[in-house]
Amino acid sequence: MAVWKLHGNGTVEPGAVVTPDERLGWGKMFGLGAQHVVAMFGATFLVPLITGFPIPATLFFSGVGTLLFLVITGNRLPSYLGSSFAFISPVLASKMGDDVGKALFGIMLTGILLAIVGAVVHLAGSGWIDALMPPVMTGTIVMLIGFNLAGAAWGEANKSGFWAAPVTGWITLIAIVLITVLFRGLIGRLSILLGVVVGYIAALIQGQVDFAAVGSAAWIGLPAFTLPTVDFSVTALFLPVVLVLIAENVGHVKSVALMTGHNYDKTMGRALLADGVATTLAGFGGGSGTTTYAENIGVMAATKVYSTALYWIAGGIAIALSFIPKFGQAIATIPAGVIGAAGTVLYGMIGLLGARIWIDNKVAFTNPVNLIPAAIGLIMGIANFNFTVGGLSFGGVTVGTVTALVLYHLMKAVAKARGTDIGEDSTALVAEFDDSYVADDAR
Repeated sequence: MAVWKLHGNGTVEPGAVVTPDERLGWGKMFGLGAQHVVAMFGATFLVPLITGFPIPATLFFSGVGTLLFLVITGNRLPSYLGSSFAFISPVLASKMGDDVGKALFGIMLTGILLAIVGAVVHLAGSGWIDALMPPVMTGTIVMLIGFNLAGAAWGEANKSGFWAAPVTGWITLIAIVLITVLFRGLIGRLSILLGVVVGYIAALIQGQVDFAAVGSAAWIGLPAFTLPTVDFSVTALFLPVVLVLIAENVGHVKSVALMTGHNYDKTMGRALLADGVATTLAGFGGGSGTTTYAENIGVMAATKVYSTALYWIAGGIAIALSFIPKFGQAIATIPAGVIGAAGTVLYGMIGLLGARIWIDNKVAFTNPVNLIPAAIGLIMGIANFNFTVGGLSFGGVTVGTVTALVLYHLMKAVAKARGTDIGEDSTALVAEFDDSYVADDAR
């Protein structure tokens, strides 16, 4: 396992980079580690607020999961494991009122499968993942999961979300937008968290915040751990999340490799295994499923400090906060209108991350093999197509994901057999079309 050596004289010179196996002075490291807690916090606490999971338990398993990730990856890969938004849709679909047992079982199953995938990748490489989920499918799955949550952001069906307090919702939304464009650096990156603070103050002024539970909560106490309820009927709701977690982890590992100049190809399987173990543990004890966090990768890119020591500190702080019940209850007082506004931004951003995957990989939608499966899968996911077969319920995310993948590979196989797949020639066809259009226009 890698250990940390002191970087230079313990300070960062302009243009210098602190590598994963280096550290600064411990005072500076603690401050930077706390900054990573702030970076992950906005997204991590929103998941339990939306799903009804206990906030202390979510923080606890987020911190423990991060430490496990560092151990399993040999302390070489700097990453924070926070709550994954990919779990929101299946959790809301499977949760019965305040009973989170079935949802936890689904999270645990997802973690076990992801851990198995990680072990296979570690032994056999990741080429098969690219074959199963090319960029057109990865982008589609990420997009439909984000846009499938649009109804939860509005919240009329459950008398929650933006619908419950539209004035507060608009104040929160406008605050997020303004902070994003008015400030640079860390403040700009924390626009959602700071926008929630502004919305909370607005809700407080309007009398929408109830502090009764905060006053009765203890200062020190154990998180509320919950065991899962075995129910395989939720399997179909959660398994598509595995595909998203794979895409997120692979993308984040590649991002860290690009920033640090380290080759993490051999660590890819360990990263997936680690996230799988962390998610399994969270599902077993009452926390939200985890994933590597882009927010923290962004902080590393801004500070040029990639030391894994930062994440030991951040994980430790998260665990410490989980033992303060009053803190968890204070977070739980954030009203529905604020959550709905934050969800409006976050869910849309998740959806557009799918579009970014398409753009970055130059996916050609002139090819029907790409266009049609993606189009069908997206509509099924966004409209939340629901089917029940026997005792299994299939929601929009599952139906859209499975349909898109099956149609893509089926159309790909048939098109290749018939010689109708334009494949890589699609770019050339687009260029030829553009040249013809320009020539016609000139005439």
